[in-house]
Amino acid sequence: MMNTRRTDAADYSPATTAIPPGLAGLRLDAALARLFPEHSRSRLQAWLKAGRVVVDGRPADARRKVLGGERVSVAAESAPNETAERAEAIDLPIVFEDEHLLVIDKPAGMVVHPGSGNWSGTMMNALLHHVAALAEVPRAGIVHRLDKDTSGLLVVAKTLPAQTDLVRQLQARSVRRHYLALVHGGVAAGGSVDAPIGRHPVQRTRMAVVRRGGAGRDARTHYTPRERFAAATLLECRLETGRTHQIRVHMASVGHPLVGDPVYGKRKSVDAQLDAFPRQALHAWRLALTHPASGAEMDWESPLPADFAALLAALRDG
Repeated sequence: MMNTRRTDAADYSPATTAIPPGLAGLRLDAALARLFPEHSRSRLQAWLKAGRVVVDGRPADARRKVLGGERVSVAAESAPNETAERAEAIDLPIVFEDEHLLVIDKPAGMVVHPGSGNWSGTMMNALLHHVAALAEVPRAGIVHRLDKDTSGLLVVAKTLPAQTDLVRQLQARSVRRHYLALVHGGVAAGGSVDAPIGRHPVQRTRMAVVRRGGAGRDARTHYTPRERFAAATLLECRLETGRTHQIRVHMASVGHPLVGDPVYGKRKSVDAQLDAFPRQALHAWRLALTHPASGAEMDWESPLPADFAALLAALRDG
């Protein structure tokens, strides 16, 4: 069971979980990055060096390979008087549910997993209220994330076997994730961006395209124009990999940042309507995967949220 406790006197809060079998063979640091994505790799590395990561009761080396099933405890920095993993009665827009899976149509503005500055009010808090048994599943069954201001579909495992299967599907890149993205400028034809992504060397809260052989992880995004406007293009993007901020970083790297992106976008463009959009114009509209229990191929689609649809309507009206 995953436990996070914060007390008035504690400076650190131990998060303890079992390493899923699907992560077997990975280095410990890579496995930790999957289990605790709310923390940067550099922070996890620092905690490893400081002895704040314990595997089966002993301090661990970042380079050791995990077998699956080990109990890992991370003494993460925390804020006092806050409990990250608390069930909260928050509405969840559920589009599919059975005894194995939940598919959520996440609204823009909802944080998926508790982290610095967002210890409550998250999708994880809502999941723990909706299904109490998720307290027994690492990360409450969350296997992939969407940024706070990205809307759309994501899948949650309700059992450990389902989570292990979904992690394996993600590793095999067989989960199909399609997004709609409104980007600045005219995109004449479809294409792909194949460029590693890692932490920005100076601005550590940002991601960036990094040189091959460096600290980045391979990342591929495929895109196709769906609709063109005077100063923007609506793209369908398909992820082959799932790196942090991948579509946002990749499209900015080829000169077409997302409309409304406060980190990688333009502060001012030639169109005031684009500049006024208050979040990145990115929506996870289609999700397809193999059901971990039945083996059936399943897919779901989510309509554009009202703000995104209204912006496209205004652009069509010219």
